[in-house]
Amino acid sequence: MTSTAPQLGKNRRKKRGSVLGNTGLYLAVGIAALLFLLPFYLIVRNALSTDQEITGENWKLLPSFQWGNISELFDDQTVQFGRSLWNSTVVAVLMTVGTLLVCSLAGYGLARIPYKHSNKVFYLVLATLMVPTAVTFVPSFVLVSSLGWVDTYRGLIIPGLFSGFTCFLFRQYFLGFPKELEEAARVDGLGYWGAYWRIVVPNSLNFFAAIATITFISGWNAFLWPLVIGQDPNSWTVQIALSSFMTNQTVNFHLIFMATAVSILPLVFVFLFLQRWLVQGIAQTGIKG
Repeated sequence: MTSTAPQLGKNRRKKRGSVLGNTGLYLAVGIAALLFLLPFYLIVRNALSTDQEITGENWKLLPSFQWGNISELFDDQTVQFGRSLWNSTVVAVLMTVGTLLVCSLAGYGLARIPYKHSNKVFYLVLATLMVPTAVTFVPSFVLVSSLGWVDTYRGLIIPGLFSGFTCFLFRQYFLGFPKELEEAARVDGLGYWGAYWRIVVPNSLNFFAAIATITFISGWNAFLWPLVIGQDPNSWTVQIALSSFMTNQTVNFHLIFMATAVSILPLVFVFLFLQRWLVQGIAQTGIKG
């Protein structure tokens, strides 16, 4: 009895400390979640309010639920927000597919195909990461303009298909891919392309989904390049359409917030659907630790 009493006291203290620790953890996570959701609440609240409610002195927690702001947004012929959503969808989807194909093939070639200058090529790819975007912006525009790709999907998509950083991530991932699977494929008569397409890609879907998520978000949020290339309103992406609600003369606050709420919905759905693969894929890049 005397020997077990101190042990029971230690167990109670451990349980009490564990409960307090879990409570503190849940409290911290709850506060972080509220801070994370606060911008989304403000966007939705202001999107369903009038300009007077947004800029007025009397702040209200709940909006007046101006559902007509949605129809006003899509009925505005000067912006054509529906067309902008479609343009952003086409650009982001095609850029994602193209980047996955081009960068994965480049990364696989650098990681698996024996070539005496492969390391030099890889270092050149890494060197492109140190070149500021401002340096290549004007030459890229001159090239796209000379090809007649201004106000076209080709001009918006093709210049951004290759990414040195994405190629680096694919190379690092393929270096850690089991060689035994590829060797078994070659025994069955498959070449590098067959091994890549039939063995590597089906067994790397988590990583591909992670890169696809990052690339889609980047393509959807692009602003400067679409602003220069999409000079015609019919070629505007959603980010350019958002900026058009703010001019030197007027600022349509309720339309800006409504357009923002609508434009982030695809990103939210993509992130929620692919978040598990996003975390797993980043953990498999080979750059951790």
